[in-house]
Amino acid sequence: MAALNPPVCDFGQPASDFALPDAAGRQYTLADCRGPNGLLVMFICNHCPYVQAIIDRLIRDCRELAGYGIGSVAIMSNDIAAYPADSPAEMRRWAEELDFPFPYLVDASQQVARAYGAVCTPDFFGYNADLRLQYRGRLDASGRAPAAVDARRELFEAMRDIAVSGRGPAMQKASIGCSIKWRE
Repeated sequence: MAALNPPVCDFGQPASDFALPDAAGRQYTLADCRGPNGLLVMFICNHCPYVQAIIDRLIRDCRELAGYGIGSVAIMSNDIAAYPADSPAEMRRWAEELDFPFPYLVDASQQVARAYGAVCTPDFFGYNADLRLQYRGRLDASGRAPAAVDARRELFEAMRDIAVSGRGPAMQKASIGCSIKWRE
C-alpha cells in the first residue's frame, strides 16, 4: 500500500457543493454541514491505517472546532466492492462505535472526491466562512502510527485561526495516507 501526499493548498478555491447520504440513507448537503465560521471536509475510510492512527484525535479536534463555529463532515469515496470494510454498514458501525461528531457520508459515484481533488485518506480541506479553501494540510505528525501525545495540532490550530481570521497558515505540511480506491 503506497502512501500518497495531496497537493499544496489552492488558497481561495471554492468548496464544491454536494448532496450525499450517510450510511443510514439520510441526505446531507454542503449547506447542512457548514458552520458559521467555516467547514472542514475530510475524506476518510474505515480500513486505512493512516485514518485509524488519527481517528481519536480527529474526533477530539472536530468536537473542539464546533465550539469555534467550524462544521465538519467526513466523506468515504472508496470502491466498496473492492474494499468491503468501507461498506455503508461498516461505516455506520464505526461511526456509532466511536460516536462521530460529524456526518460520515457515502460518495458511491466518487464524483465528490473528484470534484474536490481528493487523493488519499485522510485528505483534509479547510474552508473559511465564505467556503474558500484555506487549509490542505495534515492533522499532525502522525503517519501509520499516532504521533507523540504532545505533537502539534496542526489542523486544529489552522481551523481555529480560520474561524477567527478567515485565513489559513501560509506554511502547511501535506497529509499522508492511502490512495482513494477508484473504481475501474
